[in-house]
Amino acid sequence: MTPIRTSPNRHAPAGRKAVRRPVRKGAAVVVLAATTALGALSPAAAHAVAAGGFPAPFTAADTAQAREAASTPASLLTLSRFFARDGAIARSAARPHLVGPSVTVYFLDPGFVAGRPGAPVADRQFVASKAVCADGQVASVWTARTAKGWKVVNIATGGDETDYVSEAHGLGTVFREPQIDAWYVVRDGRVLPLDTDARRAVGKGGVTLAAYQRLVHRKYGDKLPGSAYDRAGEGGGYGGTAAPPRASDPTAGTAVTAGAAATAVAALLGVCFGVRRLRRSHRVS
Repeated sequence: MTPIRTSPNRHAPAGRKAVRRPVRKGAAVVVLAATTALGALSPAAAHAVAAGGFPAPFTAADTAQAREAASTPASLLTLSRFFARDGAIARSAARPHLVGPSVTVYFLDPGFVAGRPGAPVADRQFVASKAVCADGQVASVWTARTAKGWKVVNIATGGDETDYVSEAHGLGTVFREPQIDAWYVVRDGRVLPLDTDARRAVGKGGVTLAAYQRLVHRKYGDKLPGSAYDRAGEGGGYGGTAAPPRASDPTAGTAVTAGAAATAVAALLGVCFGVRRLRRSHRVS
């Protein structure tokens, strides 16, 4: 992927420091992720889907293990390489560390898009932790539960995953519609926007859950896994001149060995459709 120059984060809400790099647009396909690759729901979580429209977030114990995986010496070394990839700072001077709470991240669910009865609006995918560098750079560390335990599977510029959850103040469930890089919170039966892309999609005041389902069904209903779009090869890769996310960062050297985590992130990034906006990221494998 061609290096991306630093510029203000156009998604940053008013009053928040702009730390992200611009997303890169392409005629690409995007995630509606396979939750089973990242851990099956417990009976209690399955009940939560029926009761509240979302799987329960990862438990406190799970989140603690995920954060521990994100803060190991090997993970911090990978973060140093990530922050130093464009030469803005020396790896030895990066001194990355985690800040704020680690959070469960939800992505729009394909069953909801298809209109399957009882499908959650979004599925939990991974735990995100915000990391900061000595020069002020910010990254989001994605940690997935695999057969071998919690593993770091991706690092992306910016702190959207944790920032938007924080802005919701625990009032509702935050999720991402990755096709347009839009962030929402579901509160009192309404889907409310948290960023510019979401406001374009649902308006400043948001929409009802039913209206949002109709909206995403119109946009993506014919592009779900198993559709003609998918069978034509558009749902599992990148068409035209767009490039897929990098499997590795040439400046990162040998990253954390993830094993099963690589399988998990492949599933996360492989069940795809729609138009994707890419943040600069490094898949750890």
